[in-house]
Amino acid sequence: MPAENLTRDEATQRATTVATQSYEIALDLTTGPTTFASTSVVRFTATPGSSTFIDLVAPVVHEVVLNGRSLDVAAVFADSRIQLDDLAAENELRVVADCAYTNTGEGLHRFVDPVDDEVYLYTQFEVPDSRRVFAVFEQPDLKATFAFTVTAPEGWQVVSNEPTPEPRPAGEGRLTYAFDPTPVISSYITALVAGPYVVERSELTSADGRVIPLGVFCRASLAEHLDADYIFAKTREGFEFYEKHFQYPYPFTKYDQLFVPEYNMGAMENAGCVTFTETYVFRSKVTDAVKERRVVTILHELAHMWFGDLVTMKWWNDLWLNESFAEWASTLATAEATEWKQAWTTFAAMEKAWAYRQDQLPSTHPIVATINDLEDVQVNFDGITYAKGGSVLKQLVAWVGLESFMAGVAAYFAKHAFGNTELKDLLAELEAASGRDLGEWSKLWLETAGVNTLRPEIEVDDAGVFTSFAVLQTAAADYPTIRPHRLAIGYYTLGEDGLTRTHRVELDVDGERTEVPELVGTTRPDLVLLNDEDLAYAKIRLDEVSRATAVEHLAEIADPLARSLVWGSLWDATRDAEVPASEYVRLVLNNIASETESTTIRTTLGQLLLAARSYVAPERREQMLTAVGDGLWALAQSAEPGSDEQFQFVKFLAQVAATPGQLDAVGGLFDGSVALEGLAIDTDLRWELLTALVAGGRAGEAEIAAELAGDNTASGKQHAAHARAAVPTLEGKQAAWDSVVVRDDAPNAIIRATAAGFGHVHDPAVLQPFVTTYLDALFPIWESRTYHMAEELIEGLYPAVLASAELRDATQAWLDQHAEGAPKVAPTALRRMVIESLAGTERALAAQAVDAQA
Repeated sequence: MPAENLTRDEATQRATTVATQSYEIALDLTTGPTTFASTSVVRFTATPGSSTFIDLVAPVVHEVVLNGRSLDVAAVFADSRIQLDDLAAENELRVVADCAYTNTGEGLHRFVDPVDDEVYLYTQFEVPDSRRVFAVFEQPDLKATFAFTVTAPEGWQVVSNEPTPEPRPAGEGRLTYAFDPTPVISSYITALVAGPYVVERSELTSADGRVIPLGVFCRASLAEHLDADYIFAKTREGFEFYEKHFQYPYPFTKYDQLFVPEYNMGAMENAGCVTFTETYVFRSKVTDAVKERRVVTILHELAHMWFGDLVTMKWWNDLWLNESFAEWASTLATAEATEWKQAWTTFAAMEKAWAYRQDQLPSTHPIVATINDLEDVQVNFDGITYAKGGSVLKQLVAWVGLESFMAGVAAYFAKHAFGNTELKDLLAELEAASGRDLGEWSKLWLETAGVNTLRPEIEVDDAGVFTSFAVLQTAAADYPTIRPHRLAIGYYTLGEDGLTRTHRVELDVDGERTEVPELVGTTRPDLVLLNDEDLAYAKIRLDEVSRATAVEHLAEIADPLARSLVWGSLWDATRDAEVPASEYVRLVLNNIASETESTTIRTTLGQLLLAARSYVAPERREQMLTAVGDGLWALAQSAEPGSDEQFQFVKFLAQVAATPGQLDAVGGLFDGSVALEGLAIDTDLRWELLTALVAGGRAGEAEIAAELAGDNTASGKQHAAHARAAVPTLEGKQAAWDSVVVRDDAPNAIIRATAAGFGHVHDPAVLQPFVTTYLDALFPIWESRTYHMAEELIEGLYPAVLASAELRDATQAWLDQHAEGAPKVAPTALRRMVIESLAGTERALAAQAVDAQA
């Protein structure tokens, strides 16, 4: 990987030397199962006599011709670069190569469907992987037009950024498609998807009167599950919302959405050719949380057509401009333009929880991060770039007003269409529209790291009337910035309708102490909620009376968003070792049955399992996990038949079931001897139940093989890998380890599933022998795998469930042994992954210590 890096300094220098005009790219997808033919013709201007390089990752380069001169390939091509010397003012470069298909989800991914042996291809180029398909100046500010010519087998769909043209025969059962050039765009949002995909088509009329063709694609073996009409409906709602608020018509010629196999991400915003993980094609029942997440993802990628594709960041330090904006805009659009009206509650429960967690890691960074090279940007696809940035934009909107914010955004699109920008360009338009100076706001919110904590400091008289009310703000010692917050404070009072809001004030909080005089003289309610409506980005704490009310009456809080904020506050206090984890476990089990929001349930139950497994004191962990399993089964039995809640309680029971009674229940659901009214045990749920039985020692290879025989699909193979890795013996764990670490041929989706099963244990001691094995494998994995595969293995196989001092000490020793000045220094990106894993273990140990004293 180091040989494939690119630094910001190199990119800056290259952009001062060359300016790209056009690419003509010819790809032949019929040359065999391992490589494809790639011919790139690149036209660009340059400083006469200067030198630079163009990027290409390819096993074989046949020819490099610069301005009619054939260059010595062996002399000019090495690692991922082709050296170009003695450039002219106007240049034409031709590169002929054989490029390699991947099974890692990077470059041009090749997948063979086990159902029918059909081949499916798709590209994934963000951040630096278009160079795996054609020769390219791989940086976002060297935009150009891209004209693809693709030769493929007859019977395939061939899709790119522009509408698919009528093909011409190429002989021997092949067709050639010559696509029109794209508008001027960055290389990372170009795309090619090819194979016997099934397509549903529709259209819409854009704000400027153009008819925009729409397509929704998936593999043939999944086509019966594709709900294209619903996807088209959400797409139309998103188009109307964005075109209205952005005041700029959709900037491309068509809009295809393609659900592709073995995807590394949720989706990718290729211009007019968006790719999604095919887990969004629901072959079995999914939670309402996943259904809503699919809508948010659809609208997230659509927002990128303007923010990211039409206007693109100059360098990756402004990646947040893409992702944070799309997070905020898609949540707003989901809440206001679709049936998912509680999208901001979902945002609070999931996105903000992710942001707060990421922002408290040693690796946290400012939203506008320092991105020195490609390795830096790879690790910054994180909770800061997405969720914290989106949260901060929500706060900015509350500060300047939605109308002013949208006016600034519209001016930004109009001014910078098809160009590249930096943060200052957006801030200038927002300042002009709102009349506010955003310089200090940017410095405090975008250029510093860390999350603040807000607490109420209150005094009341004997009659329960506030005589003093202040909001105290603190910051972490490592990140001491005190920031301004726009927030609301809500009073919640118990009554016939539960715990409902009876009073609200909105104010600016700044400094370490902010007096709230308008609340002095009011009567103390049952619960005081700082950051009501979730306008601010900050952890909040409850005063003692409010906390007691919340613990006793959490389920009675009428407003889902307020309820989510209370859930989040109590979880933050548990993570920060202020509240014993055992208390949090009891809180969840006593209140989760009344929760109505699917994502809040999903997030809270995940936190419940983490608390019981890692934060509870070791001496009471088994007892607490038993209580969790028994509680989830009781909740499933009492839940409304067929409800989302019932479904989720069973799914989480499958993750924790360990006692004979719990495994009897799981086994009964699996074999049909136990039934819950309204709960269908469909294909994916059967796999989850079977994996629980494997982890509990009740099933093994024979049952896995039998299940796979009935579900010989890509999903079935992934489930089987997960189940096999969950075998609760040292031999089973070693086999799982060997299958993805010793062997290097597993595709990305199998690696991900295996890692999940590897960590699925009831007795963590089975993973103790792998601590040394894991640490010894870090450098070999990093040096031999692509970035995404290394990340899957390094993060997925860390034995976090041990949550022990021994794991902490061994991890710290590895970091010390490979620090600056050591014989072998860990690369920054690798070191960050290990540091983040260590931080999770340290947090667990701190929580255990508090729980032990409870």
